[in-house]
Amino acid sequence: MDNILEMRSITKEFPGVLALSDVSLTVERGEVHAICGENGAGKSTLMKVLSGVYPHGTYRGEIFYEGEEVQFSSINDSEEKGIVIIHQELALVPYLSVAENIFLGNEVRGVGGLIDWNKANSLATELMQRVGLDENPTTPISQLGVGKQQLIEIAKALSKNVRLLILDEPTAALNDTDSEHLLGLIRQLKAQGITSIMISHKLNEIAEIADNTTIIRDGMTIETLDMADPASTQDRIIRGMVGRDLEHRFPERTPAIGAPVLEVKDWTVYHPTQPGRLIIDHASFTVKAGEVVGIAGLMGAGRTELAMSLFGHAYGRDISGEVSMHGKRVNTQNVPDAIEAKIAYCTEDRKVYGLNLIDDIRHNISSAGLFKLSKYGWVNDNEELKVAQEYATNLNIKTPTVLTLAGKLSGGNQQKVVLSKWLYTDPDVLILDEPTRGIDVGAKYEIYTIINRMVSNGRAVVVISSELPELLGICDRIYTLAYGRITGEVPAAEATQERLMALMTVERNEAIPTEENGGLPRRQQATQSTDSDMKGNLR
Repeated sequence: MDNILEMRSITKEFPGVLALSDVSLTVERGEVHAICGENGAGKSTLMKVLSGVYPHGTYRGEIFYEGEEVQFSSINDSEEKGIVIIHQELALVPYLSVAENIFLGNEVRGVGGLIDWNKANSLATELMQRVGLDENPTTPISQLGVGKQQLIEIAKALSKNVRLLILDEPTAALNDTDSEHLLGLIRQLKAQGITSIMISHKLNEIAEIADNTTIIRDGMTIETLDMADPASTQDRIIRGMVGRDLEHRFPERTPAIGAPVLEVKDWTVYHPTQPGRLIIDHASFTVKAGEVVGIAGLMGAGRTELAMSLFGHAYGRDISGEVSMHGKRVNTQNVPDAIEAKIAYCTEDRKVYGLNLIDDIRHNISSAGLFKLSKYGWVNDNEELKVAQEYATNLNIKTPTVLTLAGKLSGGNQQKVVLSKWLYTDPDVLILDEPTRGIDVGAKYEIYTIINRMVSNGRAVVVISSELPELLGICDRIYTLAYGRITGEVPAAEATQERLMALMTVERNEAIPTEENGGLPRRQQATQSTDSDMKGNLR
């Protein structure tokens, strides 16, 4: 067996937390090796130990690379050996060009030590071709989508003569098309002799691409599975991750749906900086008490823009349409108005818009509902602490204390803090934008349970998700969105991934309403035929 990497008995401690306990990992040369585990299991910590982010001396154990023991003092040391890590949070500078980002810290020098921009741009173009990108090397990173930015990170790694590539949740923020392209690139790198370690919560992708999978739970190595073995199923991985069988990926719920709570009519939104560009075009939908309603759409369809514009006009300009709560029209022209109208919104980007990462859990939970804790402009600190502790207990936030900084929590626990913040405002409607992005199956199940608990208390929940199985598993009805228009409304009991995808991928002219049949989009009219006719039309 030709091993490129061996990590032996790695133990890493933080104040009050044992992050890794006697963890061992062996990676064969030229393989794709997956690492699975719940949020907070220690996966990213292990990779930071390997790459020198946590330098030698801050952990116990041994690392052997290419048959020799290595002791990295910094990430520069590991990169010199050909070990490159791509973090879940991409480390690109948005205002610099593609070429500048690729060679940042590794600049292409010419005469007199000055940067040779012609050569840098030429080499950047060659690297981009290797990862399947056709972009101008002078293009600012901010003008590229997340999928292309992920590929730029890999091009940057290739510029450092990478031999062992570490990818931390590489497809977490990507749509299906971009994810498939990235997985194809990893296969190409494997064919070129580059070894990859991939941390991922997407078990279907692991089953598709990994040669071996190591499972870590509570900072300890559980087992390493040969993915060619028929016994190495997704259920086996889940059992190793959570320490038990999950009989169902989604908790069971018996719907008790009541009267309409939220009604949105003819909601229209224009781009905030590009006058005349229509983003949401006369969208109308309804959410009832005790109901979970899903919104499905491809990236760029307008899902997040719809949610943010509804929540206090946090996105867009020249917004028009009606929002009613319990049959009464309400004003949502700013965030305080939306909160007063009993609407809450959990953003898809919890680290930028959902949390203050350098503040503690207590202040994050109370931040949207301070009006409930203050009197004469003063916040009752004791009551604030009590509220935070109650939510930490009720939502099972894993933390030593509510005075812990939010940035120290795992992704799943950060998401629970965001949920706590908005639940404390007592909303009647809670909009969840990608509520389980980047969190493991066990934490997902807990989030689903919280959603069920909310609707069982009569609240209404809107879930925006890129994962169609998730929408099918937790929703009562699902709306589809394309080009900023509602293109379909399907009861979850009658929905399939194929049917939803057909409605999400209509052509632009098909998404435009016609005057016949109540102004529904053409494709939605087709869905109102018999079920058998519909299936024939959509295929």
